[in-house]
Amino acid sequence: MRHDKFHGRIADAERGCDAPGCDEAGEFRAPGERRPGFDGPGEYRWFCLDHVRAFNAGYDWFRGMTPDEIIRAQHPVGGWERETRAFSPTAGIDQAPRWGDFADPLDAIARRARTRRQDAAAGVMVTPEERRALEVLGLAAGADRRALRQRYSDLVRRYHPDRNGGDRSFEARLQCVVEAYQLLRKTAAFS
Repeated sequence: MRHDKFHGRIADAERGCDAPGCDEAGEFRAPGERRPGFDGPGEYRWFCLDHVRAFNAGYDWFRGMTPDEIIRAQHPVGGWERETRAFSPTAGIDQAPRWGDFADPLDAIARRARTRRQDAAAGVMVTPEERRALEVLGLAAGADRRALRQRYSDLVRRYHPDRNGGDRSFEARLQCVVEAYQLLRKTAAFS
């Protein structure tokens, strides 16, 4: 496999450089005047290597933004305020199934029904929040208080930095486990 020295080069381009008076091939794409948005990807300009370097040296992504918009764009969580289905509070539970995850739409409906039948067979009616907490802990809907405490203890030992040799990469997972345990231990099924 041949690697090009310059990332982003589209070799053998048949278009010319958009810089005035340049006869070189336009092999590098640069943003145009119209930015990407809801109406499409925006416009692009094509430059040779020298002119794309000059363009990049003077490019200002924040041009045309107000100071408040600049602060929001530079904030560490900028863009994360929009909820996607996977990260919404309900995480898509008790909503329409994601049809793209199934080859046959009836499989999606059958899976939801099967989960509810299993909960009913265990004699437990579980709320969506409790179901998510059980999934975090890896427990079945019919688990008892002893199983809950044992599983919680095992997961804390696995994820807590004081118990796993100082590995702090599992802190977010540990937080989820603690929250799930706190929710479940107060429910009627585990009290």
